[in-house]
Amino acid sequence: MSAEPPVLPGAEEARRWAAEELAKSEYRDAESGWLDSLWRSLLDWLQSLDGPSASDAPVPGPVIGIVIAVVIAAAVILARPRLNPKSRQAKDVFEPDSALTAADYRQRSEAAAAARKWGDAVVDRFRALVRSAEDRILLEAQPGRTADEAALALAGPFPADATRLDRAARTFDAVRFGNWTADRGDYEAMERLDTDLEAARPVRLEALP
Repeated sequence: MSAEPPVLPGAEEARRWAAEELAKSEYRDAESGWLDSLWRSLLDWLQSLDGPSASDAPVPGPVIGIVIAVVIAAAVILARPRLNPKSRQAKDVFEPDSALTAADYRQRSEAAAAARKWGDAVVDRFRALVRSAEDRILLEAQPGRTADEAALALAGPFPADATRLDRAARTFDAVRFGNWTADRGDYEAMERLDTDLEAARPVRLEALP
């Protein structure tokens, strides 16, 4: 018995396959400059396969398949690290040798928000939250602490806010070390969390006689 030959895509079928793959959300959410250029170049080449010139020899199906596979593989490799800050090396909350106080970070955050620099505002507001916790001796001042570590440690004295703390840490990492573009909503959520924790009494203090 002879096996059926593999299905080889024509130019139109190849365009459809590539369009369906590159339309997935992970590619739409990635930075678009390099991907747009790659996608447009691919479309131009595929379109040329249907050109009016009859003298040009048709491109074999396997060649089209290989080109599509290479383009999609490149998109996967290049796009996903940009979208996933966890794939990058963990980074500290504070810059090296930073001596700024919680009030300093809040002032910087508010100034950035007034200038609509939401990313800077989010980052400094989270730093204010962590610095304030250190000042209140809820966190030990510790060089090299990451946002995730700070959120996990603060979930102890503030269990009701554990989910918000985790979300704040993820937002901080995505903005600072990923390619997430923060907006007003991200800043306002971070500001509310900082304000609420500043006014709240930690569980371990409430448990004291």
